[in-house]
Amino acid sequence: MATESGLREITLGDLLDETVAKYGDHDALVYVDRDFRLTYRQFGDLVDELAKGLMALGVTKGEKVAVWATNIPFWVTLQFATAKIGAILLTVNTNYKSAELAYLLQQSETENLFIIDGFQDTDYINTVYELVPELKTCQRGRLTSKEFPCLKRVGFLGQEKHRGMYTIPEIRALAVMVSDDAYAQRQKSLSPHDVVNMQYTSGTTGFPKGVMLTHYNIGNNGYWIGENQKFTQNDRVCLPVPLFHCFGCVLGVLAAVNHGTCMVILEGFDPVMVMSSVEKEKCTALYGVPTMFIALLDHPLFDKFDFSSLRTGIMAGSNCPVHVMEQVIDRMHMTDVTICYGLTEASPVVTYTRIDDDIRLRVETVGRALPHIEVRITDPETGQPLAPGQQGEICCKGYNIMKGYYNNPEATKKAIDDEGWLHTGDLGVLDEQGNLSITGRHKDMIIRGGENIYPREIEEFLIRMDGIRDIQVAAVPSEKYGEEVGAFIILKDGADLEPSDVTDFCRGKISRYKIPRYVHFVTDYPMTASGKIQKYKLTEISEQIWPERR
Repeated sequence: MATESGLREITLGDLLDETVAKYGDHDALVYVDRDFRLTYRQFGDLVDELAKGLMALGVTKGEKVAVWATNIPFWVTLQFATAKIGAILLTVNTNYKSAELAYLLQQSETENLFIIDGFQDTDYINTVYELVPELKTCQRGRLTSKEFPCLKRVGFLGQEKHRGMYTIPEIRALAVMVSDDAYAQRQKSLSPHDVVNMQYTSGTTGFPKGVMLTHYNIGNNGYWIGENQKFTQNDRVCLPVPLFHCFGCVLGVLAAVNHGTCMVILEGFDPVMVMSSVEKEKCTALYGVPTMFIALLDHPLFDKFDFSSLRTGIMAGSNCPVHVMEQVIDRMHMTDVTICYGLTEASPVVTYTRIDDDIRLRVETVGRALPHIEVRITDPETGQPLAPGQQGEICCKGYNIMKGYYNNPEATKKAIDDEGWLHTGDLGVLDEQGNLSITGRHKDMIIRGGENIYPREIEEFLIRMDGIRDIQVAAVPSEKYGEEVGAFIILKDGADLEPSDVTDFCRGKISRYKIPRYVHFVTDYPMTASGKIQKYKLTEISEQIWPERR
């Protein structure tokens, strides 16, 4: 049911049941590369079977179920199976190594862990055995780990048997041990305001923090994300973005389930498979970070594929150059492509462009606040609200604000003030119409001899230069000025530029103190797994490239 505010008081399990009842015969989940296809009714049945199996194993309300896996079909199934029994899905970054996994398991006090065999150069199975050697000797379900005292169970998301781990077929077979009545009672005992999802922030500063999100947070955010793209049961959204990040599991999965939309999921980003999936399934929407769209547009096989079914989608995660947006609209038929801004702590989307916004708004701003969310700009020092056109810290308030950081009340209090405003740490400007422009992160700001320099301004200027495909501006430590401007540039194929060409292009056009003192040509950028560029790593790299800085 909806509250007076127009927001829905509903759990994710009840949301799925509603969608199954309305659109049971419509496609829910499709994987083109393995000919995998489930209708919403089939998907709902699979979720119920797995949920009952987890109950039979002894998974109780409030337990964490960590998933360390790529975008396999059982990832989405677990997302709803855990929600239906009141467990908390804990998403694990697929790029994690041993120490990062150990930190997450300990800090989150995780009781259950599900894994695949591995990803890229990391063997997940051996990693878990090294961290939890007791798995090889303890009876399943009776795990006692010295390093991870809360951990009770480990499951393998596949058919193969591994010592100490449950397999998915075994868990599904246990479903018969739980009655329909007991299952229904568990689902009825849940509140929309229970925590249903935990995600660890990228940890670009300090240790990662576990963001606690409720059914109410992400269910409603997913609804408005889909509504903003005008999703219906006739849409098909292609998702090559990671499910462990909000981009996948909220903007993708929950936007789709709220509207009966089909999810065409890829296990990982592969340009040809993305193009094949769009063409074969006649996808109407496509998600990705700008670098993904650039990879598609630049691919030699691009013209071999049919994109005419596309209409909308989301490009997010980092700044979108104008020429990329123009090509996405013209060559990929995505006339209604959207841009959004958010952060995990905000469930995650805060502002969003509208499909009828002109291209200027879609590249120069990140849109206006979603319904039922307030946005304001405040002075970073005083916390006082600022007028339109003034730059300050972006703050937001509404149904979407996280419940807090797990076991970290101090960090929670620092992030959310007494009036309920979430302080994002991002810098921006609101115009008179409420459109938000991001100017950088407070910690990304370059302070050169007392002058504040905002990287976005320089990036938007230099992207106009012929031969530059992408650019990121970051601080370079300086003995004389404290910090100098460094430009890290990816060139277009065949372009031949020298650092002096870049500085010459700037002279007379931007203030002298904003002209990059240091220019370095790179082939890619250090990124988080969710596609966000890690500027602090560019600063670290600069100290190696330019060891003698004035």
